[in-house]
Amino acid sequence: MLKDHDSSAIVAVRDLDRARRFYGETLGLDQTEEGGDGGPLMFRTGATRLCVYPSEYAGTNQANAVVWGVGGALETLVADLRDKRVTFERYDMDGARFADGVHWFGDFGAVWFKDPDGNVLHLNSGG
Repeated sequence: MLKDHDSSAIVAVRDLDRARRFYGETLGLDQTEEGGDGGPLMFRTGATRLCVYPSEYAGTNQANAVVWGVGGALETLVADLRDKRVTFERYDMDGARFADGVHWFGDFGAVWFKDPDGNVLHLNSGG
């Protein structure tokens, strides 16, 4: 039914200006659209889009909101984000080794961090 249709991630935020700075400047995404009168912001991320919209429920989801498979660029991106003062989450998980913000499961790396509203964003070495 939906297999031939594109999808995009959607993230609720409380402050669109703060979100524009975080997603545009900190994460380096290109903004492609802006809704008028407090409407959503659209960012290009690879071949897909990320929709950021205002909501009083921003940050209430405690699971991944957006996931990027970044392949071998994981450690470089983590270093770049750390330079921009992004704080990485640390989770206790069986079988994981934690080093420099990255959870390692053998050769597979995974990183979690939050946007200013508390939405959980995830990078991994898949891709």
